[in-house]
Amino acid sequence: MSYSQSTYTPSRRQQNWSRNQNTTRFASSIKLGPVAHTVIVALMITVLGLIYLTQATRATSYDYESQKIDSQIADLNDQKSDLEIENARLTALETVKKSSVAREMTAATNTEYVQQ
Repeated sequence: MSYSQSTYTPSRRQQNWSRNQNTTRFASSIKLGPVAHTVIVALMITVLGLIYLTQATRATSYDYESQKIDSQIADLNDQKSDLEIENARLTALETVKKSSVAREMTAATNTEYVQQ
């Protein structure tokens, strides 16, 4: 882009210039018509819409991941309860064998079977 310097004469009120202020203004040599402005606005709206869609789909993907993790947690809790039941079943025999009542029992010396 090239800029051209235009002559600018400030009004009486604006002539109070101070240090480090520009006294000239620059005008662009590129002029856009109403169709170009409409196209630019449409492109900007499209880009903003795409940004919105990417953010919305990112939130949805996080929702799917959280549902997957929740289902894994439920499966692991079911597996844990099954293992607790299995542990109780397996340790029950050990506790019965080690109990004081089982220690006082004696093994049978003579076994007889009834014959028909």
